[in-house]
Amino acid sequence: MTDESSGTGGDVGLDEVATGLNRVAVHLVRGLHEVDRSLGVPPGRLSALSVLVFGGPRTVGALAEIEQVTSPTMTQIVAGLERTGLAERAPHPEDRRATLVSATDEGRRLMLAGRDARVAHLGGVLERLAPNEAAVVAEAVGLLERVASEL
Repeated sequence: MTDESSGTGGDVGLDEVATGLNRVAVHLVRGLHEVDRSLGVPPGRLSALSVLVFGGPRTVGALAEIEQVTSPTMTQIVAGLERTGLAERAPHPEDRRATLVSATDEGRRLMLAGRDARVAHLGGVLERLAPNEAAVVAEAVGLLERVASEL
């Protein structure tokens, strides 16, 4: 059987799968956004802080590129992180004209607490699944990681 809507072989309608995956991703992000609000940090700052905590120090320009905002916008975001003690700037070790932005210990603590809260929230939802359903989700996570790595 051929999937006419996507032009690929197989009996899976890939357009429908992609549509469903998009819908689920949006709902997951929205649901976890509620958990993130409890951290008391605006979403733009939290996203940039996440890059610094889990990806390491970056220049403002590199952060702006990753977060898909302008450098002036990222400068404001970093200033807000600095004012609240979540990030700090230091001279770049290889380029005297640049500075590196890094998470402070408090910034790392906040992001790790946020990750723990999101994982606990998701875990509570997963506990309500039947064991065979949880196994399917567990298998799907690995496949979704492969899909995400292609984006």
